[in-house]
Amino acid sequence: MADRKDKINEQQVEQEIREEIREEMKHADQEPAQEQYSLNDDRRVKVLSPGMLVAKRFIRNRMAVTGLVILVFMFVFSFIGGLISPYGQDQFFYTDKTIRRDFGAAKENTEFQYASNNDEVFGLTAQARAMLAIQQGKTTFSNKSDNFTLTKVSDDFYSVEYNGQVVGYAGKELVNASAKDSTLSFEFNYQALLASASGAKEFTADGVAYTLAEDGSITSQDGADVAYVSNIIVNAISPDVFLSRDFKEKLYAAIATAENGKAAFSYTDESLIVAEEPEEEPDTEEPSSGINTEDPNAPTQEDTPTSATAEYDLEYDPATMSWKILQEKPSRQYDQYSFPSKDHWLGTDMYGMDMLTRLMYGGRVSLIIGFIVVAIEGSIGIVMGGISGYFGGWVDNLIMRIVDIFYCIPSMPIIIILGAAMDASRVDPTIRMVYLMLILGFLGWAGIARLVRGQILSLREQEFMTAAEACGISAWHRIFRHLIPNVIPQLIVTCTMSLGSTILTEATLSFLGLGVKYPFASWGNIINDVNNAYVMTNYLFIWVPAGICLLITVLGFNFVGDGLRDAFDPKMKR
Repeated sequence: MADRKDKINEQQVEQEIREEIREEMKHADQEPAQEQYSLNDDRRVKVLSPGMLVAKRFIRNRMAVTGLVILVFMFVFSFIGGLISPYGQDQFFYTDKTIRRDFGAAKENTEFQYASNNDEVFGLTAQARAMLAIQQGKTTFSNKSDNFTLTKVSDDFYSVEYNGQVVGYAGKELVNASAKDSTLSFEFNYQALLASASGAKEFTADGVAYTLAEDGSITSQDGADVAYVSNIIVNAISPDVFLSRDFKEKLYAAIATAENGKAAFSYTDESLIVAEEPEEEPDTEEPSSGINTEDPNAPTQEDTPTSATAEYDLEYDPATMSWKILQEKPSRQYDQYSFPSKDHWLGTDMYGMDMLTRLMYGGRVSLIIGFIVVAIEGSIGIVMGGISGYFGGWVDNLIMRIVDIFYCIPSMPIIIILGAAMDASRVDPTIRMVYLMLILGFLGWAGIARLVRGQILSLREQEFMTAAEACGISAWHRIFRHLIPNVIPQLIVTCTMSLGSTILTEATLSFLGLGVKYPFASWGNIINDVNNAYVMTNYLFIWVPAGICLLITVLGFNFVGDGLRDAFDPKMKR
């Protein structure tokens, strides 16, 4: 029995030991022991990819990160801002205004006006003789061998006769036709003025009887209004404007009731509401370059009268003893140069378009042009420079002479000539923009080609290229897989600088009117208004925002380019 109890006790002990072991193993699984590595253990080194190393170095560069933030903001502003803007880039806004313009002049005639029935007999010389005779109180005068008789009807009217025939007259009153297209004969004018001077109520001219009223109106036998007699001369500035009798009567009435040399009246006649020409700002100067900056595709200013009624102000000028007629009329015009408001955060331009929207779309166009032009320059420059630097010899000499030729080409005059030619040909604005990118890209690759050639000349003699050649790698593979990648840091800096300079070049051409055309906006053609000194000094919101966008965008590209150069350089601090 004792032996049996001992076995049972041993089994229990073993069982307890097994349970303890199981518990320890569970804890061991839950809390694994940390391995201890030595300082020189390879497992302590975290290996980063080349891309991660470049990204790490770039992020540590504060200026580069700042430039990247600027570019991201400009891209979002330009490409997304235009999509969410409530306005279109070519949407016009109008405003109803009352404009005041010079309309004409009125003057009471105090001098004799001469009319001739026969200019060969009673011409200018004879009229001067008649004037002298009237001043001297004579009844006859001579001109050359011709003798004239001067008959005084009243102090304001004289009749001139030659060989018993009336050949002219001198009077201070004038006969005005009542209808626009009517023509009054000499006989009619003479008889009307003669009747007015003599106080007659009726007269006959050209075989037709007429009645002369006290107010000077002349009517035919059937009661039709034919003309009227007045001593006030009224002329409109525009030769195409015909002033009716009703208008002149209201003018006479206003003059008669004038106070302190000022009067006013209103008149309704659609024919007198003349479309206003685009307003010119004071102190406007033409561009000194002599280049025609007029955009053939730009919108034209149009006035839409809202009413045929206009208000007229009369101002008397003592120096000329005449009345100045000013017309005030309602007009719908472009809401040009309106200051920033809740509707237009950056105001409007000269065509009444929203400046903020134009700025967004302008950034999109400027950035697209910059990237495409640099892509064209880089593609041509890398190929030509890589071939020249690697093969050397006559290939290098040939390509470098081509590069020298492109360096000697005056790019700006050529671009100006081509721009003027496209203006003359009325090239579509979209096609024009494509041509502009191709021209800028084709003329600007020489600098990149020279840079790539210089770098490859120093790299092709190094040991890794000797090894690549010994391995039997083809020449094209050695150029574009081994040499060109080692030129990338320098290319990045050059291309980023070229991006900024390309955007500035496009802005310059658009400023001169030779770049991007309406309806497309660019930062350059937005700044075009600074060629007007008045706009430049009084409407800063027109060009300052576009200038700021250009500045910070170019700075952003420069910062990012410098940061990428440093990040790609393995010799830089990490």
